[in-house]
Amino acid sequence: MALPQIALPAGYRWRTLTPDDQRLVTELDTWAFPTGHSHADLDALPSPLTWERTVGIEADGADGLVAMHASYPFARFPVPGAELPTAGLTWVGVHPQHRRRGLLTSMIDLHLARSVERGEPLSALFAAEAAIYGRFGYGHAADDLRLDVPRGAALRDVPGAERHTVRVEVASRERHGALVDRLHRAAGAAPAGVPGLNRPGWVTRETEELQAVLWDDALIHRGGRESRRIIVVELDGEPRGYVTFRRNLSWEPTGPRGQVSAGEVVALDAPAARALWGALLDLDLTNEVSPFILPVDDVVTQLLVNLRAAAPRTPDNLWVRLVDVPAALAGRQYAADVDVTLAVTDTRLPANAGVYRLRAEAFGPASVERLDPETEVPELSLDVRELGAAYLGGKSLATLAAAGLVTVHPGRGQGALARASAAFGWPVAPGASWVF
Repeated sequence: MALPQIALPAGYRWRTLTPDDQRLVTELDTWAFPTGHSHADLDALPSPLTWERTVGIEADGADGLVAMHASYPFARFPVPGAELPTAGLTWVGVHPQHRRRGLLTSMIDLHLARSVERGEPLSALFAAEAAIYGRFGYGHAADDLRLDVPRGAALRDVPGAERHTVRVEVASRERHGALVDRLHRAAGAAPAGVPGLNRPGWVTRETEELQAVLWDDALIHRGGRESRRIIVVELDGEPRGYVTFRRNLSWEPTGPRGQVSAGEVVALDAPAARALWGALLDLDLTNEVSPFILPVDDVVTQLLVNLRAAAPRTPDNLWVRLVDVPAALAGRQYAADVDVTLAVTDTRLPANAGVYRLRAEAFGPASVERLDPETEVPELSLDVRELGAAYLGGKSLATLAAAGLVTVHPGRGQGALARASAAFGWPVAPGASWVF
């Protein structure tokens, strides 16, 4: 597919990339994201990139690449009550010598234009710097939970947890790949065993490249820790949850001190979660368990007797951008009946700007109608950035309005803000379990 005609500053040109450009990608990546690892070590790792979605920028008089970006093809990106094709923006980098010249703006415009061409109504990303992407229409749509749980932390009892058995093994794709993929998908479809309520943003690794990266266990990933391990909890021989982890250990005058660095912690219901956390918090020669990313409403927040002792933090998780506003609004479910008129602004994708009437039944189908802005007075007005923030159900339209970011029109919006806030919300907190 030819690239859309998106202009670059004078002296710069687009370059479509292939696997033969891996060294150029590595060299630019180490400029954009400093590392102590050698190019040879980095080149030996499997690449997560989908190459036909990876584009670089070259400059007159410069060797190699001066900027690049890519995206992942998430055909089944979870939104409230449904799934939509989504472009997962990733590997956005600019060489330090070529910053502040408009290259990022051109790359975002190209990314959005290609998303439109591919029929992807959404784009999502993890932001290396939180201040960057709002100006391009991405809204801060989800947070995640980080904990440092003391070993042996008290957990509340859950009936049925004691029936589970535990396997602790060296993790491998051959033995555990299908199990992890199946449980991860199932946990996103019905978090904690609650049917009919998926977890928005719980994106899966849909490509072979992403699966290869997940299971790669090169020394470069370990940071002085052991090779990857896995705990699997089973009920009557059927896997019901897993956690991947690595440990390190130091010997001090007071005795051994070790840390468990956990990857994904996934369980299909509360008894499995209680069994899994019980095993994770009882590993010998350790004093702390630090999960990488958890949903903010993960069941462990209710199971821990003293959550405060785990020092909870909630950094930003997914940022979401509506590429096709009517398709995105009609493509999700809503938690309450809603009939609301929204005026949406979008300076980067002017085709999105307009007045829309959104109608939906609670947990049922939705419809979106574009209205004549000359004759229709909206009930609420907001930018596409705020619509992205509220889209997965984790950020309240009422909270955004309180901050002056959603306008309620007098005489038209009486009660509309409360109704729309209830409808856009979702009973399960959004969030992805891995950074892409």
